[in-house]
Parts: sequence; structure tokens; C-alpha cells
Amino acid sequence: MRRGATDITAYAEGFVYRENPEFYYRFGVRRNPRTLAGVAPDGNLLLVAMGGRRPDYRSGLASSRARIMKALGAEETVNLDGGGSTTVTLGPTLVNRPSDATGERPFGDAITILP
Repeated sequence: MRRGATDITAYAEGFVYRENPEFYYRFGVRRNPRTLAGVAPDGNLLLVAMGGRRPDYRSGLASSRARIMKALGAEETVNLDGGGSTTVTLGPTLVNRPSDATGERPFGDAITILP
């Protein structure tokens, strides 16, 4: 999302595939866990992890995620990943509830923030 950008559409966001018409609904419209990153005009990094698929805890985000990042002050944003890989830890402590039935996934992709 850029300041002064045109309307955000499913086509512009890459959510429409003719060979898989269900993709737009499953990824773009349906609420899912999401991991988002953005940069504010002052250079501050914004990281958002929203759990989902657990009605008793979090319902996830749909395609409105760009509006959420804009509301937080992001000038540039990217959807990093989602689903069961949306996991947040502080040190060794898991602080969210991943949506996978088995909990936290056992792989090492991460954004690490050090003091």
C-alpha cells in the first residue's frame, strides 16, 4: 500500500487465479490468521500477528488487512504469511495460540528482533 495508491482490488493484490476460482475466497475473503509487516513514515517497523480459526480466541483477518495497517500508520505494507505459521514468541515463551491443531509449527522461518 502506498500513499495515494489506487483502490485495492482482488486482481491488484494477486488473489484471482482463473485455474483456481476458490483461491480468492479461501485466501482473500475468508478470515484467516495473518502476519503483516509495515513501515510508518517515520521509519518505525510495524509487525502485526492476528490469530484465527479459533472462534473462542481470534477470528482472523479478511482482505481488510490493508485498512488495519493504514490505521496503524503504515505507509508500506506486506502480508508475510498466515495460517498455522502465524506464531509469536517473546524469548522462549509462546504468547499467541497458533491455529494448527498441533500448536506451534516445528520449522525455523522467523523474524527476529534483537535489542
